[in-house]
Amino acid sequence: MEQMNRALERAKMLVGMEVDEEAAVREESSSFIDDFNRQCTLSTTQRLYGFAICFVSGITCVLLSMIVFFNPIKFGITFTFGNLLALGSTAFLIGPKRQLDMMLDPVRIYATAIYIASLIISLFCALYVHNKLLTLLAIILEFGALVWYSLSYIPFARSMVQKIFVSCLDTEF
Repeated sequence: MEQMNRALERAKMLVGMEVDEEAAVREESSSFIDDFNRQCTLSTTQRLYGFAICFVSGITCVLLSMIVFFNPIKFGITFTFGNLLALGSTAFLIGPKRQLDMMLDPVRIYATAIYIASLIISLFCALYVHNKLLTLLAIILEFGALVWYSLSYIPFARSMVQKIFVSCLDTEF
């Protein structure tokens, strides 16, 4: 932690900012997220247009990725980029701060972490491993994580899906 503080102080000195100035700036203004959220004021029509454009672009990328399925690099990138666009589209509707707060809510923190990890794993498999089977498995994991993450926004949906899977996998007759 001390190394990070020293590195931060050096970076401040490089840009000509003193440590005392930084504390005064922090006291005068609120947090970065609050400032960012205030700058993202859009009308309802603009929010809907932003949502529609990002969502349709994301779904288009996901569908186009199916065309290049046999090229793991292109497939992994377009599929993951499409998922990120579709996920980011909801920030237009509810705002980026609320989106982040909802993603980090204790109810869905694990689903969010698994989803983000699956995005990283699928990109890793596509860009570095270049193995079609591993990329396909990573994309299946990403899709499953996306479904589980999406179900966390619907009340009792995850428990219902769990009960359905348990009843389907039950071997007693």
